Amino acid sequence: MHIHNLTEENSILNTFISEMRDVNIQKDRMRFRRNIERIGEILGYEISKVLNYKPALIESPLGTCEMNIMDNDIVLCSILRAGVPLHNGLLNYFDNAENAFISAYRHHHKNPDSFEIVVEYSACPSLENKTLILADPMLATGQSLVATFEALKPFGKPKEVHVVCVIGAQDGIDYISKHFSEDTHLWIATVDPDLNEKGYIMPGLGDAGDLAFGEKLQQ
Repeated sequence: MHIHNLTEENSILNTFISEMRDVNIQKDRMRFRRNIERIGEILGYEISKVLNYKPALIESPLGTCEMNIMDNDIVLCSILRAGVPLHNGLLNYFDNAENAFISAYRHHHKNPDSFEIVVEYSACPSLENKTLILADPMLATGQSLVATFEALKPFGKPKEVHVVCVIGAQDGIDYISKHFSEDTHLWIATVDPDLNEKGYIMPGLGDAGDLAFGEKLQQ
């Protein structure tokens, strides 16, 4: 897997991530969602550098010029619900992309520290020979991303796969690296070192879905 960790170099991205982590600033749900969206835009711009391009003749009011235009059939797929702001950020840049949505959540049994990933809903166009961009803000254990990718297989085989995350744990990166092909690209804003006993990223930022949209009743 090709791993692109954007915080290996300093940029304005650091500000957005720090605000998402900050226990005081993150209480502003609108700002939290907007920061995820802005990070999605930055990650989308970086992805665009490795996509395919073709020459096109462009006519302006004063003449014509030849430019290289992106030549990829893109499908954006986000994992509900935390993935919605990240999806929006990517869609701001890949505005002609097709869109897919899938639910994948942790189902806890009697032991609150153990869980299984449940996929209940999917809406997806054909993925055959297309560029799949799979977006999930939090890459913790990696189980949700792997379960989502497995659930997408009936929709066709993509030509290439790009996984997009805001924050990930090294354990999660190692896990998905074993389940995705070697030519998959992971685009991630920052990487944290550890998971706690419940499988949450440390220091992380908390539950991205709850911070973006409000707390849920867990069943």
